[in-house]
Amino acid sequence: MRAHSWRSLVVMAVSAVLALALLVSDQYLPGLPLQPKQLPSAVVTMGDSTLSGEGGGDYVAGTNGERGNWCHRSSNAPVNQLRLPPGVTRINLACSGAGADVVGADPVPGHPEGSQSAQLAELAKRFRITDVVVQVGANDDIGFTDVVNQCVEAWVRRAADGCAGPLRTEWPKRIERMKPKVRDALEDVRAAMDSAGYTPSSYSLVVQSYASPVGPGVRPELQNLSGCPFLTGDLQWIRDTGVPQLASGLHEVARQVGARFLDLSRAGVGHEACTGDPKTGDGEWFTRLSVDWPSLQDERRAAHAMQESYHANATGHRQLGRCLSDFLAGTERAAVCLPDGRGGLRPVPEHLATP
Repeated sequence: MRAHSWRSLVVMAVSAVLALALLVSDQYLPGLPLQPKQLPSAVVTMGDSTLSGEGGGDYVAGTNGERGNWCHRSSNAPVNQLRLPPGVTRINLACSGAGADVVGADPVPGHPEGSQSAQLAELAKRFRITDVVVQVGANDDIGFTDVVNQCVEAWVRRAADGCAGPLRTEWPKRIERMKPKVRDALEDVRAAMDSAGYTPSSYSLVVQSYASPVGPGVRPELQNLSGCPFLTGDLQWIRDTGVPQLASGLHEVARQVGARFLDLSRAGVGHEACTGDPKTGDGEWFTRLSVDWPSLQDERRAAHAMQESYHANATGHRQLGRCLSDFLAGTERAAVCLPDGRGGLRPVPEHLATP
């Protein structure tokens, strides 16, 4: 009887220790049912056009308008530029035009691919996901595409205060309205990983901001409908004010959900659309005003004929992907993509990145 009682006490003590470990530890214990460490490794990107590879061309079959799917998922997307160990799978869930609701768990009905978080939850059961990179917000209250259209209209009208005039007060308000939506989406990403048995420290969640596709260094002969129809003052505001303010808002949200943050707001400086060779575009990392003329003549595709405009091109995605790759390999909580002195980009720790 005493031996039985002793064994019972031992079992109870061990159980208590295990329970305590589960409560205070942020790591997996060997043998737990949801332990994913024996699964093949993978890195996942989620979000909108910047990570889908919009503008990079060579789009994956099924994402170039087929059955209404315009995700434009490119073989040149940043995830395909990452330097990863052999055997690590690259998974791109990002979709051009996606808002925070699509990244989250409850997208507006009708999206061709549905919730990216729901897809992540299923993938997390089949792969040992080491990194989840999210870039989202530009298609929500920010309405970056609408801003570009407003700025083109201001150029056409030669508006005295350009598009930047009204945006100087409206833009910060848009960012404030965007932030809770992005936070909700990121919390859904966390929940998807939780559902598969992951804990926050068992994978890296990274939030990226956006690079400015245009800047005041545009060549005069291209400051028109042949490339970049924007007023110089508006180009200055987009690159030096609008995009950095957006980055600041996204950084705040990243901190709220315990995510790492990679600031791309200065990544394209000197390589924006219309700053390179007028004929070839050499030196540019972003597309100019682009029109897919055959699509423009097809009623089913006409609305997307200019979808590639002012996105990173294949070279730009390659550069942004390399900076992301170096960031994922490091341990810094926050960094800024800046020139590396060799024609590329490198992540500089936030506290060392001078304005």
